[in-house]
Amino acid sequence: MPAVVLETDRLRLRAFTEADTDAVHAGASDPSTQEWLPMPRPGVAYTREDAHQWCVVHAPQARATGDGQQWAAVEAATDRFVGSFGFTRTLWQSMTTEMGYWVAPWARGRGYAAEAAAALSRWALDQGFERVELKAAMPNAASRRVAEKVGFHFEGIERNAMPLHEGRTDLALYSLIPGDLG
Repeated sequence: MPAVVLETDRLRLRAFTEADTDAVHAGASDPSTQEWLPMPRPGVAYTREDAHQWCVVHAPQARATGDGQQWAAVEAATDRFVGSFGFTRTLWQSMTTEMGYWVAPWARGRGYAAEAAAALSRWALDQGFERVELKAAMPNAASRRVAEKVGFHFEGIERNAMPLHEGRTDLALYSLIPGDLG
């Protein structure tokens, strides 16, 4: 994928840098983030080193390998870190990709997730992607509202699809295709 910076009314979505390490660690290790996204893997605590590796190795590597692209979302006015947004599991032959994100606890409830998700979705479809998927844990009402607010269509439930720190959860599957943008 091409390296690109995206701008919305309130956000700038840019590449991760080493300077994002502490903000990523704070947001990703927060219990409310970990409830739905067991990073780095189920049963393992998220460390500052995990955040550092994400910022300087894994996020840039996603674009370089063609798996997807990751953006650090920051407030345009303050440069304060808002969250992580990106694409993964990109299938180039079928031009499909999956969106994933998390938002720092301080930034939740402000519409930032929907704003960033809408910008990324539009960008992907403008690049020629035919389908963007978004999956959210069934009980994660906030993430499901983001998908619906952006215009993703609910397609169904992937049963027992994702491990959590304790147990597993069903995933709600949403999609957005070019005709949905109207």
